[in-house]
Amino acid sequence: MPASLDSLTDALLRAARDAGADTADALAVSGASLSIDIRAGALEQAERSEATEVGLRVLIGGRQACVSASDISPATFARLAVRAVAMAREAPEDPYVGLADPDQLARNWDLAAFELADPAEEPGAAALEQAARAAEAAALENVGITQVEASAAYSSRQLHLATSHGFSGGYARTSHSLSAVAFTGSGTAMERDWAGEGRIWAADMPGAAGIGALAAQRALERAGATRPVTGTFPVLFDERVASSLIGHLLSAINGTSIARGSSWLLDALDTQVLPAGLSVIEDPHRPRISGSRPFDGEGLPTQRRTIVQDGVLTGWTLDLATGRQLGMASTANASRSTSQPPSPSTSNIDLTQGTASREDLIRDMGTGLLVTSMIGSTINPTTGDYSRGASGFWVQNGVVSHPVNECTIAGNLRDMLRRIIPANDARAHLSTRVPSILIEGMTLAGT
Repeated sequence: MPASLDSLTDALLRAARDAGADTADALAVSGASLSIDIRAGALEQAERSEATEVGLRVLIGGRQACVSASDISPATFARLAVRAVAMAREAPEDPYVGLADPDQLARNWDLAAFELADPAEEPGAAALEQAARAAEAAALENVGITQVEASAAYSSRQLHLATSHGFSGGYARTSHSLSAVAFTGSGTAMERDWAGEGRIWAADMPGAAGIGALAAQRALERAGATRPVTGTFPVLFDERVASSLIGHLLSAINGTSIARGSSWLLDALDTQVLPAGLSVIEDPHRPRISGSRPFDGEGLPTQRRTIVQDGVLTGWTLDLATGRQLGMASTANASRSTSQPPSPSTSNIDLTQGTASREDLIRDMGTGLLVTSMIGSTINPTTGDYSRGASGFWVQNGVVSHPVNECTIAGNLRDMLRRIIPANDARAHLSTRVPSILIEGMTLAGT
């Protein structure tokens, strides 16, 4: 019988203690994944993987080291611990590293309330192939679609975290996904677009035919795209890409960037970063959502928190080390892998939705660009200067006119975010719920 994950972490901690570590934490992760890819009507790839990995972090005074392995034998654990302790003794001293105080640790969480693992049986390869082929067939029913690539996947993952001062906890997570990429035209006139869905529970997945049909519709709408004119115009970021704007804000308030003094929001705490009336909320306790978790990567209890309140930035995203460096408490946002120490990372995010629909914003924007996809990125993390390649649709006098591509949109994130106008179309099932966003007066480089 395979060893349980909690027994693996216990064994790692014993090995660390025997090797001379002052304190330690251990992470064990086990998972399985299955994916099917269909291309041009043929099964292109079918993959299945299963693995168990372990990671050990040891601390000696203010020095730490991390080691990991996929071999879970006792002899490997002993060698890992000895190697980790030797590495830690040679590591530079960091006064901010260390485990949480025992009274900070999560206790008595209700894992069932999170609904992170689908109780249904794992779908087999045949079921995934059937779903991918259904999406492909639905896309090909549309005249003008020349080729479709469809993919279906399932994964399950279990993890267990334990520390030398008493924390021990774990949870499982599942994922179901289905996507389709549709192509139209040929040569330099070829256009493509996609649609995809993912859920924790299979019962929540939408139908394959709808995914394929949406991919085809989006691709056909791209046919005949041209470059737009150059100038200063309003830009409407479609809901599919609008979350990237809030992602830039979240990156700028990450405790690592703040502690290093390398963020364009370094001086922005308790100042206006979004329009009045808009807030950004993190809620890691939403059931059946991919970013939810009962405790963070250092064993602290997660909780709902306000990042931006009525447009004002209220705090950073911190783990224990960055919190100590900044003289603040951790926000229980530590994330980690088996091979890396903890670092700050957000979970589920909500931006306040507006009252107008996307169609209302298109009507009100007059003449400008509706962005549905972006490529490349030049974001200066210190100044917030923003430049990205984009494609989408030209809006003329409040009406979508024609598809456009090969253009660049530019501005400064500090100014851009203070001018955003959100729509009301954020999708409820996403971990990051951000609606379409209109920003006036952006620089557009086209023809």
